[in-house]
Amino acid sequence: MKAKLVDRSNPLNQSFSTSYLDQKNFFKVWHYHPELELVIILESKGTQFVGDSIERFKNGDVLLIGKNLPHLMLNDNEYFETESKLSAKAIVINFERYFTGNTFLSLPEMKSIDEFLSLSERGIKFSGRIKQFIREMALNILSSEGFERILLFIKLLYTISNTTEYRLLSTPAFSNSVGNIEKSRMGKVYDYVMNNFDKTISLKRVAEVVHMNPTAFSRYFKQNHKENFTQYVNQIRIGFACKLLLEKKLNVSEICYRADYNNISNFNRQFRRIKGVSPKEYVKSYPQ
Repeated sequence: MKAKLVDRSNPLNQSFSTSYLDQKNFFKVWHYHPELELVIILESKGTQFVGDSIERFKNGDVLLIGKNLPHLMLNDNEYFETESKLSAKAIVINFERYFTGNTFLSLPEMKSIDEFLSLSERGIKFSGRIKQFIREMALNILSSEGFERILLFIKLLYTISNTTEYRLLSTPAFSNSVGNIEKSRMGKVYDYVMNNFDKTISLKRVAEVVHMNPTAFSRYFKQNHKENFTQYVNQIRIGFACKLLLEKKLNVSEICYRADYNNISNFNRQFRRIKGVSPKEYVKSYPQ
């Protein structure tokens, strides 16, 4: 997937934009934009791609997508059927990091917001009670105007910046490369892996993509990503396997081969190494 730059700039006379989406499916394009994006899923399900993270999304999920971080909320196939009665509903808030001015976030009282927005460069997924608070605040912001609207949004940012009910999605190395992802060698590598993670990927072929020999590429990747290339590909494949497990349409053996693992024992070993549990334990522990 090659990320596409899209326009999420704020409308005139507004410092940030708010949207209520009610459509057949979400924007089916792997894309990025310089504005941050807070997404509150009201009614929808599918697969979320955030940087190099692949997971399921569902009703009630809340995400904060950082500046220029490629992402895609891909609805399940049933949403694209001609006779489908399903709909994708969400509240989306797009804003520039310094929408309040260049000095506001440097104030001592705003330190937590500034630091939290930096974390959003990896993508943030919220959990627990904070999700309901974000939803209620977003609805209030939608119906507010002027000064009150700004105050509500700053209160929202301040509250989420002080919560512990969240986790980061994309790997640190991916987020470090997003500023120049379209032109960089690492950007080309990420594009290739995201397009081919469910197929056999050889070190030699990926090295050819960036016009390097395998030894030099292996050294280059580890320097930039802080882990070797095989470990990185395994993380992507296990993320894809998690998505398939939660869909509950295939058994573990079928998912093993869909994720391009040659045998079930290697798949289980890699899954436990990355997730800390077996595939079956992962499904049982995941909130329904």
